[in-house]
Formats: sequence, C-alpha cells, structure tokens
Amino acid sequence: MRTIKLGVKSSEVYYLNELLAKLNYSVVVSDYFGVETDKAVKDFQLKNNLVVDGVVGLKTWTTLIEKGKAGLSSNSKLLSEKNLIDFSNNYDLELAVVKAVNEVESGGMGFLVDGRPKILFEGHIFWKELEKRKINPSTYVNANTLDILFKNYTRKFYLGGTAEYTRLEKAINLSPDKNFSDAAKCSTSWNLYQIMGFNAIPIGYQNVDEYVEKMYLNEGESLKSFGMFLKKNKLIGFLRNKKWADFASKYNGPAYKTNKYDEKLMKAYAKFSS
Repeated sequence: MRTIKLGVKSSEVYYLNELLAKLNYSVVVSDYFGVETDKAVKDFQLKNNLVVDGVVGLKTWTTLIEKGKAGLSSNSKLLSEKNLIDFSNNYDLELAVVKAVNEVESGGMGFLVDGRPKILFEGHIFWKELEKRKINPSTYVNANTLDILFKNYTRKFYLGGTAEYTRLEKAINLSPDKNFSDAAKCSTSWNLYQIMGFNAIPIGYQNVDEYVEKMYLNEGESLKSFGMFLKKNKLIGFLRNKKWADFASKYNGPAYKTNKYDEKLMKAYAKFSS
C-alpha cells in the first residue's frame, strides 16, 4: 500500500475507507480521501499511539489491517500474472496491452475486506429492469425505497463498501417474486471490472445467478467476464491494433476525452511494453 493523505483519490483510499467503516468510523466508502476520512484517520492514530498527522503510511496501514482483521488474508482471490497471460493468449493480445487495460479499466481490487465481491447497486437501472419484467416500479415507491428505486440516475444514494449489499438485499426483498431478485442482481455492477449484471446473458452466462456465483469466486472470473463483454461488443480488435481512442470511446463513452482514458491506456502500454 502506498502512502496516502487528504485530497488523494485512488483505489487505496477505497480500501482505507472500508477498513475505517469496519472499525465503526462514519465515513462514506469511496475512493476519495476527504475531510471525514482525515478526521477518522487522525482519531485512529491518536487511539493507537501513532503519530497524529492524517498520513496513512506503513505504520498506520499495518495497524489498520491488524485491527480490521481483513477478510482477504490470502491472495487466492486476487488477479495473478497467469490470469493475464491466459487472457492475452485467449484473445491473441500482447501481454502489455492486457496489462495496460487492466491497470486503467479495473477497479483496483475486486473484493471487499470481508471477502465478498465489490458491488455498486444502481436504483435507476432497477427501475428499468422491473419494467422489462412487466412490473410497474411506481407501485413499490415509498419512503422506505427511495434509495433503491428511482427513475433517473443519481449518485446521492451511493454508500460504497458493504452498505451496497444492504441496498441490494433491500431491493431483492421487495417481493418474493424471483423477478425482483433477478432485476436487482442485473442492476448491480460486480467485482474487479464492474460489469453490470444485465450483461450476463448477452455475453454468455446462462442467467444472472450464474454470473453472480462466478463473481464470488475470484478476480480471475471477473477478468473472464470482462473478456466476454469485450468480445460481444467487438472491442478486441481495437486493442489488438492499439486503437486506444476507438476502444476508449466505445468502452467508456464520450467522457473518455475528458478523463483522458485513451492517453492513460497509451502511457500504460508504453510502460509495460518496455
């Protein structure tokens, strides 16, 4: 883990916020090191006889992980070099290309500290998925469901970490009808590459349950689903020919220019190919 502090945005910060939340600090589990995270870190440092500077370096990381008793005690669930080599062989891609895409497009870590895959539940997608199943979403809108069922996209209900499972389970439990469970899982992005559940059947899984079951296994399965998604959407050729802008445009959408995804991919490729 690298040293991080106030103002940093990275996958390490997400992991930090997970650990702090597990230790009962009131932080939003996200990849941004904001004021609340800074306060929590300083309080933790004070209570654990560490230098109170808000900087999460080796000593603070070590103490946090020990106190948090992270569920990922082994690397058996994490992506390996062999996973990336197998992927490059399966899709006839340079290993440097695969590593570049993995660095830029993956979520940093596919699992929460408790060992479950990282997820993000989308309430506006849940609305659409219910409609696909001939269920009227508005029938189920009330004061208790405003955070899981809404017509238009918003980020304000994102909680991150284990709290996303609370939202997912809340959606599933709206009705014993299996359609609700399927719709909820289809409205959730899963594991390292955060492929939405509604892609499961189109990219080759028998159903969304099979996809979710695979996402619980390891990050290698998430990489497989990513490859299936790229193949289905005819994006492999762009990577094979290193057409970074074309790939980024199709995969990330118009925002790729603002976020410079094509430049990030090109730089990552140059690093790995050297």
